[in-house]
Amino acid sequence: MALIKSISGIRGTIGGKPDEGLTPIDILKYSAAFGKWVLEKTGNPTIVIGRDGRISGEMVRNIVASTLQSIGINVIDLGLTTTPTVEMAVTMEKAGGGIIITASHNPKQWNALKLLNHDGEFISGADGELVLSMGNQLNFEFAEINKLGKLTLDDSYLQKHIEAILNHPLVDTKAIAERKFSIVVDGINSTGATYVPYLLKALGVDKIELINGEVNGNFAHNPEPLPDNLLEISNVVLKQKADLGIVVDPDVDRLCFVCDDGGMFGEEYTLVSIADYVLSQKKGNTVSNMSSTRALKDITLKHGGEYFASAVGEVNVVSKMKEVKAVIGGEGNGGIIVPEMHYGRDALIGIALFLSHLARYGKSISELRKLYPDYYMSKNKIELDSNVDVQKIFSGIQNMYKKQPINTEDGLKIEFDNEWVHLRTSNTEPIIRIYTESTSATTAENIAKKIMLDIRELMKQQ
Repeated sequence: MALIKSISGIRGTIGGKPDEGLTPIDILKYSAAFGKWVLEKTGNPTIVIGRDGRISGEMVRNIVASTLQSIGINVIDLGLTTTPTVEMAVTMEKAGGGIIITASHNPKQWNALKLLNHDGEFISGADGELVLSMGNQLNFEFAEINKLGKLTLDDSYLQKHIEAILNHPLVDTKAIAERKFSIVVDGINSTGATYVPYLLKALGVDKIELINGEVNGNFAHNPEPLPDNLLEISNVVLKQKADLGIVVDPDVDRLCFVCDDGGMFGEEYTLVSIADYVLSQKKGNTVSNMSSTRALKDITLKHGGEYFASAVGEVNVVSKMKEVKAVIGGEGNGGIIVPEMHYGRDALIGIALFLSHLARYGKSISELRKLYPDYYMSKNKIELDSNVDVQKIFSGIQNMYKKQPINTEDGLKIEFDNEWVHLRTSNTEPIIRIYTESTSATTAENIAKKIMLDIRELMKQQ
């Protein structure tokens, strides 16, 4: 069992004892605390909620909705939807906040409450700590009978979200329709199976092959959109002789592509390619987190803009984007943030912009990939025991590599001549993530292996 509380929300495995998993008691107390926080912060008694296709989603939704009503909150429930759709709905409804019921890329036994402010953006770390404190102390009151909140079901936001995308000035529906794309979509048994084909049809794509399209939460493979998990769609793209494959995660805020030859476009290059297109039409700055490929910096400089790196986490990326007035930003995990839409990762606007780019380019997706610098990133992780002191490990690694340039803003990032390694604890899992990048795949892997050996040795010493 696990329960993780961070800037990414309250995330845990379903079942177990209170405060050791995401139990009904934990769901109730943090939902109530968030409702109280919204009322105190905004005076607005309306909260938008929505969920992905997870098995536990309906159960969690029922607790969340009833709890919010019980403290006097009016709930607008979008039902089965996507994270970016809820983010947009919060502002469209002029709500005081939002809750997205999803554990994003985590396996099916996980679920989470992602908390949004009145701007439809993830609440800050400080506000998150306040919500957690209120929940832990049971610092809230339930409403009397005449002050209970109302529940409204609203299934209109699929159409509203798609319409907003079609109205974006850089989405070229004419060019997309003229290319007559043949596209395979992996819906990973969640809401992407509904939203992505709907979007593609609206963009003028007629040939759509959907796999893992039943929205039942029984994920056909590990839902994190990494190459090792995408063998099925790669094979289908080849078999169907499709132009490309599209992969999203269960809540549709991450996006990656499969090339016409069955190879991976690379989730790191989702943001790079879309930024290339956006910057070719609109000059400006870009932002990604410090675990993302340096290829975005290269592309930004090519277009005359300035690149900025933030700490990992959507809230940090958004903060930096606002600070430097970035025209596009996101994360190397396939997360695209387009400010004109909303300040949140949105695979749907990412799909529309990428297809516009590819359609205007006029060649295959594999040819498009060749336009971008070849950096190779290795992504690894080490699971943590509950008694491990991560700071001691990071201090030990820092001492080992003290002669190299080091950044401790977010975990530990070590720079080498043509490579870098970034170590950080996950906001969503009890692990240390190890990201390495080099101009050589072998070098990136070797650096990762060496750092992982160093970490394991330090763990033995504790």
